[in-house]
Amino acid sequence: MKQGMLAALAAGLIAVGPQAWAKPQAEGGCKAQWVAAWGSAQFQPDANNALPAGSFAGKTLREILRLSLGGQKVRLRLSNFAGTQPLTLKGVSVALAQDPAHAAVDPLSIRPVRFDGRQEVTIPAGADYWSDAVDLPMQAGRDLAVSIAYDADPANQTSHPGSRATSYLLAGDQREAADMPGASTTDHWFQLAGVEVERCAPAAVIVALGDSITDGHGTTTNGNNRWTDILAQRLQADPRFRNQAVINQGIGGNRLLHDGLGPNALARFERDVLSQAGLSHVIVLEGINDIGTLTREAPVPLAEHQRLVANMIAAYRQIIARAHARGVKVIGATIMPFMGTAFYHPDAQNEADRQNVNDWIRAKGHFDAVIDFDAITRDPAHPDRLLPTYDKGDFLHPGPQGYRAMGEAIDLTLFR
Repeated sequence: MKQGMLAALAAGLIAVGPQAWAKPQAEGGCKAQWVAAWGSAQFQPDANNALPAGSFAGKTLREILRLSLGGQKVRLRLSNFAGTQPLTLKGVSVALAQDPAHAAVDPLSIRPVRFDGRQEVTIPAGADYWSDAVDLPMQAGRDLAVSIAYDADPANQTSHPGSRATSYLLAGDQREAADMPGASTTDHWFQLAGVEVERCAPAAVIVALGDSITDGHGTTTNGNNRWTDILAQRLQADPRFRNQAVINQGIGGNRLLHDGLGPNALARFERDVLSQAGLSHVIVLEGINDIGTLTREAPVPLAEHQRLVANMIAAYRQIIARAHARGVKVIGATIMPFMGTAFYHPDAQNEADRQNVNDWIRAKGHFDAVIDFDAITRDPAHPDRLLPTYDKGDFLHPGPQGYRAMGEAIDLTLFR
């Protein structure tokens, strides 16, 4: 009797399994797929970037972000990465932003966001949480407004400090507000780790893993003019590549080997890079902070320089191996000049370290391809320095003109 029941149950599971777990069908009968269209690396901000206690309780935070790929539906990836306690949110909404530099949205586009059919969601400590699908057609390059209503402050803030985008805080539940006059502002993102779009057309995702130069230090606030933004615009303008998204996973101060302002690149590689739906390519621009911090406080023996270079190369090998195991191509980007910066005060040995690392990046048989940002941005008369017209002014970060040169110099056929 028991064996017969088990056999029947097994048969039933086999019969209904494929239907129960089939991919959802989009309009027109095509197979729908979720693809990453935007992302930001979330972590615990330091004291200089965290908001004061009480900043969130009983308020709504509206955040503006630009999608690099379009689709018929969207869903959000919210994060409580740094939280030490579960985080309960009163509710969330999405809408089409009127302008990247203002809180106003198209009132007809406001949509509630649900989580298992409910408006309230509790995100466990340290976890990410996906929303239900929201019917809101989006085009690549459109600005999405996400409004989060908080009951209480997070136990620990989870944030991306280098948003280069303005967010708006106002008392009360403002999820359905067309505008937020009187709101306080902050140039940080909170809780938002990603946005995916559902689409029928094939798509692929390029993730840029990097430090402040990828994060966009030196770009224009609300200008969306990081090198990754320029790359995304070029992909969308070319019919051969417009089904590809660009996800910026840069963190200011990030390093390959040690934590800084955010986890080290190896520690966050799975969460920030490999977890992106539709991932096909990774661009790695990491290492300048490893080289600079080695001697920022005091000189070290030559053996320490040699050990650093060897460990950086080993970290690149780890990234390549882990990506290749998922069928993902890895593009290495050379480390740009930084001689003259007062932040790191590099000397000839730091420059030798940079050249040694770049020689390895350029050598065949390591990365699947190379983007030579060093060659693109250096001053031909002083190759250990940034070209003055590209320099933000600190001898370390490009300005808008430099970022545009970086984005425009990338060969799109790398992503064929």
